Amino acid sequence: MFDGQLTSLAGRTRAWTDSLFVDHAVFRLVWTNFHTVVPGKVYRCNHPTPARLKQAMKRYHLRTLVNLRGHRKCGSDALSRSTAHKLGLAHVDMAFESRGAPHRDRILRFAALYQNIAFPMLMHCKSGADRAGLASGLVVLFEGGSAARALKELSWRYGHFRGSRTGILDAFFMRYQAEAEGRLPFLDWVQDEYDEVALKRDFVAGKLASFMTDQVLRRE
Repeated sequence: MFDGQLTSLAGRTRAWTDSLFVDHAVFRLVWTNFHTVVPGKVYRCNHPTPARLKQAMKRYHLRTLVNLRGHRKCGSDALSRSTAHKLGLAHVDMAFESRGAPHRDRILRFAALYQNIAFPMLMHCKSGADRAGLASGLVVLFEGGSAARALKELSWRYGHFRGSRTGILDAFFMRYQAEAEGRLPFLDWVQDEYDEVALKRDFVAGKLASFMTDQVLRRE
């Protein structure tokens, strides 16, 4: 756990050590998992290094960075938060879970944030697979897209595995698709009918896929 400052060389060295070897950013030096959600407006990726964040801002003219991990005591968080500040990017913490039924209040908070965020924006979690997939699917629905289109944001191409415990995120969109799509606007369904407890009760994850996601890939 990194709980220091970046104001000294020693502090920055500790932050980089924690980021690279504890938070696994060593893999993210070459693997960006960067994708477009809404062209010219919304993008997704894994936790960006300072250099990658600078490059993305220059190329896509970013104005906001949305941290889907929430405020964490780790080197990656400290570095990206500091870099965003230096670049003049608005930094927003919007924590989601990857293995639990999406919380109604967090979805509604994200919807409210989406109405006021300065675009273009870049969203990231740790690996850019699960929470980034959930948030991207929500964006698709906020923009008037279908549940089928939202489900495409949760794909093995991004490192998401439906058969593991993270598959509950797919089940969330599928439940809206089955229960209310075409009858109720998405946010009305979330507000009035979505049942987190029932979704969690009904979802069954595959043991092998969960082992790969949780123990081998060690995803959050």
